[in-house]
Amino acid sequence: MIDIAQRRILIDGEPRLVIAGEIHYFRTPREQWEHRLDQLADVGCNTVASYIPWLWHELPDGTIDLVGRSRPERDLAAFLDLCAARGLWFIARPGPFQMAELKNEGLPHRLYREHPEIVPVGWDGSPAPTSTVDYLAPAFLEEVEGWYAAVMPLLAQHLPSRGGPLIAVQLDNEIGMLAWVTNSPDLTVHLLAELRGWIREHRADAAATYPALEHDEEWARAIRSPGEAWAGPLRHDLTQFMRDRFARYVDVLAASAARHGIEGVPLLINIHGSSGGSGESFPIGISQLVETYSGRPGFLSGSDHYVGDMTLDTTTDMYVINALQQAVHDDDQPLTSLEFEAGSGDYGDGLERMNEPSTADLKSRLFAAQGNRMLNYYLLAGGVNPLLDTPVGDGNDRLAFTGRRHGFAAPIGPEGQESPTYAPLRAGVHQLLLHERHLADSVEEHDDLALAFVIDSYATEYAHPGSEAMAAVVEDLRAHRGAGQRKALARSALLRGHRFDAVDVREMRPRPDGSARTVLMLASSAHLDPQVQRNLVAHLEAGGGLLMLGVLPEKDLEGAPCRILADALGARAGELVREDPSFFPSVTCASAPEVFGETRVGWWQELHAPRSTPVLSALDGTVCGIETQVGAGRAVLLAAGIPSHLGLFGHLLDRLGARRGLELTSSVPGVFATSTRDREGGRALHVLNITGYRPEVRIVLDGEELLLRPAPHTGYLLARGLELGGVRILEANAEVTEAGDSVLAFGAPAADRLRVVLESSTPVRAEGPAAEVRPEAEGRTVVTADGPVRVHLG
Repeated sequence: MIDIAQRRILIDGEPRLVIAGEIHYFRTPREQWEHRLDQLADVGCNTVASYIPWLWHELPDGTIDLVGRSRPERDLAAFLDLCAARGLWFIARPGPFQMAELKNEGLPHRLYREHPEIVPVGWDGSPAPTSTVDYLAPAFLEEVEGWYAAVMPLLAQHLPSRGGPLIAVQLDNEIGMLAWVTNSPDLTVHLLAELRGWIREHRADAAATYPALEHDEEWARAIRSPGEAWAGPLRHDLTQFMRDRFARYVDVLAASAARHGIEGVPLLINIHGSSGGSGESFPIGISQLVETYSGRPGFLSGSDHYVGDMTLDTTTDMYVINALQQAVHDDDQPLTSLEFEAGSGDYGDGLERMNEPSTADLKSRLFAAQGNRMLNYYLLAGGVNPLLDTPVGDGNDRLAFTGRRHGFAAPIGPEGQESPTYAPLRAGVHQLLLHERHLADSVEEHDDLALAFVIDSYATEYAHPGSEAMAAVVEDLRAHRGAGQRKALARSALLRGHRFDAVDVREMRPRPDGSARTVLMLASSAHLDPQVQRNLVAHLEAGGGLLMLGVLPEKDLEGAPCRILADALGARAGELVREDPSFFPSVTCASAPEVFGETRVGWWQELHAPRSTPVLSALDGTVCGIETQVGAGRAVLLAAGIPSHLGLFGHLLDRLGARRGLELTSSVPGVFATSTRDREGGRALHVLNITGYRPEVRIVLDGEELLLRPAPHTGYLLARGLELGGVRILEANAEVTEAGDSVLAFGAPAADRLRVVLESSTPVRAEGPAAEVRPEAEGRTVVTADGPVRVHLG
């Protein structure tokens, strides 16, 4: 019934969009459950998602109540039945961890008392500053098995094969996040023993690298308080080991779920990573969890992001998040988002933030265009944190640390009130579902351009605070990764209309259709994995292009010399010059000064490359940017802190052969566009104006020009050959807002005058301001108007 194939979610054989809203039944009085579900359905959601907290369902005597014998809000089966009665699907999130501002992240208090050995220490043996545990500690796994033995059979009774609403189960939540955000790896005795075995297996030079390998106490000290001689290898080894360990933990959970009846539905992995209103750090979660789901049948990954309004910065983040997430999926795994930010953003209930009303709609449109088949609006409805059965004297004695009320920023408030964000979200969801047939089955069209995903550049979650060796690598990787410093690579390409994806440069797999990328964009750091360097050289030698922004790679990830790519470029790094209070470095473009004049930068790196052509130079003539031939391909390295610049990056991408099927120019920066195509040949142009302006926009899609003036903070799905309402829409500069058997409605145009071209075998009549209908040859009819129109067919 639930199948994952060719990056689609198929339910009963049909591609579907799963549009979920998170409602916490345990935070909602039982008598209000039906009303909340009715509100969710009114928003347009077809699915309910909820955590199922172990902390809530375990009673003081250690028994598990899932049927409401102690409190009515514990009757999980009744809540699932209410979902089914309304035709709503359900996504279960039973942990064991939930986060969700719950005490102990949703784990029972007694675990920490009864099993102190599961509580980790971190660097230098310091106590873990969070409620994390050693995931693979035997005592913890035994307790988890008891929880799964209680909750999974109940969930299994509600599988689709038994007529129930359950369509997916999330295994744990944000695995590894707590250790990352605190830079406190889970260095229990049990984990250290496993790490020693892993290092022996994976390093031929293990004994030479780690002199304390053979002695337990010395080994523990050597890892918890590493010496500089092995700090570089340890930083890298620890991240690789933890990837493998997280995968083994998920294997244990998946096996337990299967033993207790869960089958035939996807297993979900929630990827954490956004921080401080930015998505730049999100790929840290991909790096940590990639081995838990990548290429594994039956598993899906889901993003988790909280970045606030759509801005030039965060829109770039969102696009890159999706591209990087998809880069490590196989050809069947689609994108999903398991915590899709919805609401006002005022998470502290202090009237400190109010997201722009279009925020959730614009994000949803972008995610759907890039191939997300599941969106879970988190949090859709707030609620009340119940009191714990046994007081713990922590200031409120409630289930969560947020106090009595929870979900202040949600579209549906704690008492069920509809907030100002409810109506805009509702409008956006209904618009998505109007185009479900296309969006559930379409793929984003990509140009011959990709962002190079160097996944180990995000393996920066652990670094001993006293280690200069670790700090040197981590600081370098953080400064030069992903979208490029100041996100200049990705943002510049997007604002020109480039439709790019990402490629995992560890493997350089082709796209699902077998095509390779002509040009790669690489945020280059001084430390780069040797195999990645070899793959990039092979890409160049085969005729590919490479646009690099950052410093010249000359070391591996452990800090040892590694010049594979540098030698292929024929380059050597010289002095790295940084700004200071009395020095203000500027650079110019040597190859095309007309497109990039003198520009202030924060730093530049001198490059010695005798066989290369200078591209960028400091004002004293020092070369800090080069273009060079490598085999049949060409590479450009810009070794300076250059901001986004459409002229410079466009000039270089064009020189390297990054052809655009979609050209975009806008009088105001902040308009983004991409296109999608479904398996029936239907096509759509997606335009997002994230600004408060109404700019003049020119889009050329495969040679066809479209002039637009999109409204502020508005998104458009413009048909370019879509079948809706029994008619084929060949062209449109306005979005369909209603589709019936004999009527189509179009909203306000993204231009001064509406223009729609229809292919119909029946007569066409239009109602709207200054509406005109002009039949043309071959069954084509052109409808124009000065505003929204209703088109009657037949």
